[in-house]
Amino acid sequence: MEEKNDFSKVERGKFHRRDGKLNLPTYLDYEVVAFIEDIANKKGTDVSSVANQLLRNNMQLAEVVK
Repeated sequence: MEEKNDFSKVERGKFHRRDGKLNLPTYLDYEVVAFIEDIANKKGTDVSSVANQLLRNNMQLAEVVK
């Protein structure tokens, strides 16, 4: 490491939040994206809302099967 980098005054964990949540990217197959975009266009809403609703419905079905 170069000498010009002075880390003597840094504070470890300064921005760490124990209760922080991460929004990790989710990568969908092309066919799935096309399916969700088609529904979103027909409903006049955004892709995220449609994807969330589809997943919520799937969660409810999974609860029923338990």
